[in-house]
Order: sequence, then structure tokens, then C-alpha cells
Amino acid sequence: MERKEVSKAVLKRLPGYLAYLKAVPEGGSPYISATALANALGMGEVQVRKDLAMVSDGGRPKIGYLRAGLIDDIEQFLGFDNTTDAVLIGAGKLGQALCDYGGFHAYGLNILAAFDLYPSAARTEGGTPIYPMAQLHSFCRTNKVLMGIITVPAGSAQQVCDQLIDSGIKAIWSFASSHLDVPEGILVQYENMATSLAVLSMQLQAQIKENSKE
Repeated sequence: MERKEVSKAVLKRLPGYLAYLKAVPEGGSPYISATALANALGMGEVQVRKDLAMVSDGGRPKIGYLRAGLIDDIEQFLGFDNTTDAVLIGAGKLGQALCDYGGFHAYGLNILAAFDLYPSAARTEGGTPIYPMAQLHSFCRTNKVLMGIITVPAGSAQQVCDQLIDSGIKAIWSFASSHLDVPEGILVQYENMATSLAVLSMQLQAQIKENSKE
């Protein structure tokens, strides 16, 4: 299927569909409809149907999608079938936890190494090597790494970002609570946990308010 341009909102929803499809117990129907998927995730049927049509042409009227085929289509669209090597900067508790999270491999992400200004260990508990920042440039260039993950304090994030770009990095996933100034052509995705918590808290309060009316 020809790849289509989709919005960031759609890209954020697709991993949710993928996670549900992979979690469906074996032994059930090999097919799933957009309606069933929408009901399972508490989403609008029209939205789900449009999203799936963007990434797969395998849907059939009154039958739905072959689940295995839909999983493959979503993974290929998101690039999860192609492993992306990355480096992580900031080998503290959060950084090491991300390095040791085995679930990233299912999404095509492979963290080759972590880097820190003052490494407290040679490896994480899961075995990912930790190197001093002085080795970042040569490591990225030698291994042709294009993605960097930032887990340092906000005050150090821009400096780390600049070092990553100087090392050839083209995409940055930042967990730091600060905006990064990058040249044109450098991709940045922010993972703001405070924002996510605020959204969840608001949703919880709305749910409690709605339940109190019943």
C-alpha cells in the first residue's frame, strides 16, 4: 500500500491499535472490524475506520480486517519492522530504566549505548554499556546512529542536544522539560510526563464529576 501522509494525532493513535491487536487472545476470530476495535478502546467508530484506512487496504465489508495482516500493515507504516539504533544521554535512574526496557524492540528501537558526564557504572543492570560523553561523537559516527534520547535535567538538555547534532543525530526524543533549539531538518519529539499527568488528572476529575451525577 502506498504510504500516505497522516497527522500527528493519527500517529499517536496507531500504537494503541497495535497494542490491542497484539493482545487479543489466540483462538478467537482471525478477523476484527473497525467497530469492534473502536468499542474495545472506547473510541469513535468513524475515527477508527478512517485511521485504519490510512494504513491498510485489507478491510472487507461485513468481515473486517485479518488481524495478522492489519498488525503487519500498522508495523510497516510506523516503521516498526525496521530497527532504529539509538543512543541515550543521561544514565540516571530514568535513563537506565529506558535502556533496560525490553518492550522497545517490538517497536523497532534498539538503544545501543548510554552516555553520561560521570558514569556511575560500566553497564546498566540489563547490560547496556555506559560510556563517558567524550566518546559520544566517535561512537555515533562509527555506528551511524541517527537517533538520540535525552534524559538529562532541563538545564543541560540544550548542550546535550547540540552535541548529539554535532555527532550526526537527525532525530531526538527528549524527556527533558525544556524546549530545544535545533536546525531545520532535525526532528524532535518531546515526552512531557507533567503534561501527560495533567491530562490524566483532568480526565479523572471529569469522570468523578460525571459519576457523581448518577
